[in-house]
Amino acid sequence: MDEQINFDSILNTSFFSERDAVTVLQMAISLFIALCIGLFIYYIYKKCFRGVVYTHSFNVTLVLMSLITCMIIMTISTNIILSLGMVGALSIVRFRTAIKDPLDIVFMFWAISVGIATGARIYPTAIVGSLFIGLTVYLLTKYKVKGQAYLLIVHYNEQADFAVNYHITRLKHTLKSKTLRKDYTELVIEMKIVDENTEFVKELSTIDGVIDASLVSYTGDYAP
Repeated sequence: MDEQINFDSILNTSFFSERDAVTVLQMAISLFIALCIGLFIYYIYKKCFRGVVYTHSFNVTLVLMSLITCMIIMTISTNIILSLGMVGALSIVRFRTAIKDPLDIVFMFWAISVGIATGARIYPTAIVGSLFIGLTVYLLTKYKVKGQAYLLIVHYNEQADFAVNYHITRLKHTLKSKTLRKDYTELVIEMKIVDENTEFVKELSTIDGVIDASLVSYTGDYAP
């Protein structure tokens, strides 16, 4: 007579039974591959960084993120109950660090994906995918966009008001802010430079009454 199978036996066999434990060799191989790919991400991030200030600690975090994610995936892959508990524990974590550059988010997801793939021992996906992503990021960041946006910041007194406005009207620009103080005026405009001709900055700085004129790269955020 066939053995009777009920819902409880199926549930216990499919979900609550422990899978084969990860051996020490498999653990070492997964962590080593995660480390190698993490160092590759470290190199690509440092080579392709186009922000204002390079943060070494964030780049190191990408390597550690790959290793930690790999370790978590290896831990929860052996037991479904443990994986549910791990998801519940991680759901209460709140990260307050502000990510200003959208490209940094891409690198964070890349590092997490590498940790997931290596932790699940899907090494070809982690290696080939990382090489393809690294090449794509390198080519896209090396591509020079014509007409890059800049901010022109000019400080001048009342004596130079007419001359500064005359020079500004000759430039194709967008007014960002104009701050009037007792002794001087701060003017901030957004403009695009195609041929890298910055002679107009020198002309502005030579006007009588202009305290200084600065041209800085504009990434979309400005706090006057």
